[in-house]
Amino acid sequence: METSTAAASAGGNLVLILDYGSQYTHLITRRIRQLSVLSLCLAGDAPLASISSLRPRAVILSGGPHSVHLPNAPSFPDSFLEFVEHNGIPVLGICYGMQLLVQKLGGEVAVGEKQEYGKMEIDVVRESGLFGAELVGKHQTVWMSHGDEAARLPEGFEVVARSVQGLVAAIENPSKRLYGLQYHPEVTHSAQGMETLSHFIFNVCGITADWKMQDVLEEEIKVIKDMVGPDEHVICALSGGVDSTVAATLVHKAIGDRLHCVFVDNGLLRYKERERVMATFESDLHLPVTCVDAVEQFLSKLKGVKDPEAKRKIIGREFICVFDDFAHDLELKLGQKPKYLVQGTLYPDVIESCPPPGSGRSHSHTIKSHHNVGGLPEDMKLKLIEPLKLLFKDEVRKLGSILNVPESFLKRHPFPGPGLAVRVLGDVTEGNGLDILRQVDEIFIQSIKEAGLYDSIWQAFAVFLPVQSVGVQGDQRTHSHVVVLRAITSEDGMTADWYYFDQRFLVDVVRKICNSVRGVNRVCQDITSKPPATVEWE
Repeated sequence: METSTAAASAGGNLVLILDYGSQYTHLITRRIRQLSVLSLCLAGDAPLASISSLRPRAVILSGGPHSVHLPNAPSFPDSFLEFVEHNGIPVLGICYGMQLLVQKLGGEVAVGEKQEYGKMEIDVVRESGLFGAELVGKHQTVWMSHGDEAARLPEGFEVVARSVQGLVAAIENPSKRLYGLQYHPEVTHSAQGMETLSHFIFNVCGITADWKMQDVLEEEIKVIKDMVGPDEHVICALSGGVDSTVAATLVHKAIGDRLHCVFVDNGLLRYKERERVMATFESDLHLPVTCVDAVEQFLSKLKGVKDPEAKRKIIGREFICVFDDFAHDLELKLGQKPKYLVQGTLYPDVIESCPPPGSGRSHSHTIKSHHNVGGLPEDMKLKLIEPLKLLFKDEVRKLGSILNVPESFLKRHPFPGPGLAVRVLGDVTEGNGLDILRQVDEIFIQSIKEAGLYDSIWQAFAVFLPVQSVGVQGDQRTHSHVVVLRAITSEDGMTADWYYFDQRFLVDVVRKICNSVRGVNRVCQDITSKPPATVEWE
């Protein structure tokens, strides 16, 4: 679903978030969607044409790590304020977004003498579009994260909430439909944050909660039918994960047997993944799938490669070579070559591929494809179809449920496109790293399932480190490998916390690994959250 199509399918009720680099920006997007309203995210300095083309009913300016006083501080595009005023579009600035509004409209932002970070109390001092009358005079616990403060408000603005230290916490100019919050309502630490966002979306903006997965399904089917000609054929790269499976099921519903699925065994799969996945495709999903054995092709190209980004690019190139060969074989069989490739790219991939202004990274002004197999070549012959590119993981699962994908399949933990290449640090072809990792990972995952913990964990996996340690096994001194266990809780993979296992569980798992897997004598646990770490290892 392209952004213009998404805006149309939102029924004129799109909320647009301009991203200025806050680690919570994606949470704003998710919270709005939880209110059954479609929200999309663009870089904060996106051209005005990109913003206006989406016809948003409301715009939210995110927080960010910057100060408006810095040279070249990120800002919205020229004429943005005139655009929203002329079109009657309400704007809500959050943290940096509020300070940006204050500064650009002639107010004053100063370095705060009383900097506020973490949980704070605020008092609602007057009824407003952000707070109901019943909240006036009452305390709220909110999450602050700022060093600057609004020292003088622009003309027409009023303070509607203050922190217990007396600093400005919320402002509004109802005649111009401009609002600001110094804190982050999108995080769970702000106890009534969802209520505040709800007030803004429904009371101020007059938006209708009418965004549903069934509508997404119908719109996507229409888009695919319009895109793919009546006689054209499509290839789908099935990984065995939730995303590609739901994408394949959706496309199959749209074009039927003109979809040709291919599952590639690249030598980087989990324990017995090939056998298990193919059985599921055949018995439960009834998708026509061809399995291609490309183990030697991939591993030969990866030999000696240690850099994770280089691995991703090699894997991406080899995947496309396999798909091109598969398309050629289909051409001989069908009399024409497929023109499209389906991928299960998700919205977190899209957001993370479009860094916000001021991040020091290059970025796109429009939502672009993030190729989840990594490093697809520019001369790729197949055109991409990415029907899930504006959905989060939990939304994909809801869509899959509507499509009757088995629940046991929908609950599978995410698996990265490059497979175990990002879980074996260093050269994946050295020693017996891949086989050791498969065994360790299988023991870990099966133990989690036996303990009834699988559905409580967003993702769990093992990592093979390119180091060896001294140990004692069977009364003998050993010099064997080190593995790491990682399990996280998350809503969408964009932020995550490590899962707190019971000590007895960990003791049992470590015992099983060291007693069962030859070549391992030390097991560690990764207890790093995201941020600062990523979900996957690279």
